[in-house]
Amino acid sequence: MRIPYTGSGVLASALAMDKWRTKLVWQAVGLPVIPGIRVTRDAWQRDADAVLDTVREAVPAPWFVKPVHEGSSVGAGAAPNRDALVTRIEAALAYDDDVLVEQQVRGRELTVAFLGDEVLPVIEIEAPEGNYDFHHKYESSDTRYHCPAPLPESILRGLETLVVQARDALGCEGWGRVDLLWDGSEAKLLEMNTAPGMTDHSLVPMAARAVCLDFDQLCVRILETARLKGGFSCAHG
Repeated sequence: MRIPYTGSGVLASALAMDKWRTKLVWQAVGLPVIPGIRVTRDAWQRDADAVLDTVREAVPAPWFVKPVHEGSSVGAGAAPNRDALVTRIEAALAYDDDVLVEQQVRGRELTVAFLGDEVLPVIEIEAPEGNYDFHHKYESSDTRYHCPAPLPESILRGLETLVVQARDALGCEGWGRVDLLWDGSEAKLLEMNTAPGMTDHSLVPMAARAVCLDFDQLCVRILETARLKGGFSCAHG
């Protein structure tokens, strides 16, 4: 339709929506990710015991399970043992044909937005008992957010560099948000959000406020990144 739009192009957006393939790309270019394995519905229905054996050989317990193509922590949760792993995989398969099983790593939850070529301040998310699930994202008032995150300046600068590398590896542009986990010695990339929440209390607006961009100004800045994707010219005629 030759209408300029904001954010990443179709290919980068589709790739970022696939947590498994995003992990493969980041891993291929040497960026730090959490060990994980994909479980498909077909394989699970064919021989669940064989799938469990493969998962346990590839990824040490405890585990964290999530649908590959969902967001907002829908269908996601921790699995400390084999029985819980079965329950979590079946719960995730209710939302998706592909499930990602990762090693559960304890650490500080971080998210970092980018706006054009600018990386916005790092946000640390402090959820009760470290459980940043759907309830603690959208319904609870117990989750705390620290912006900028209380980390040494050298670590914050390193996170900014990592976010740019993660963005460029997927071909993302315009604006978006990268979720990470800081394990005390290294940041691990979790996922890319190419269309993050944009209510006035969402995380990208929160980071923007830390650099004196109010909600209206942020929206204008995002609109300024709009362009035709796929090599089309902006000229009409």
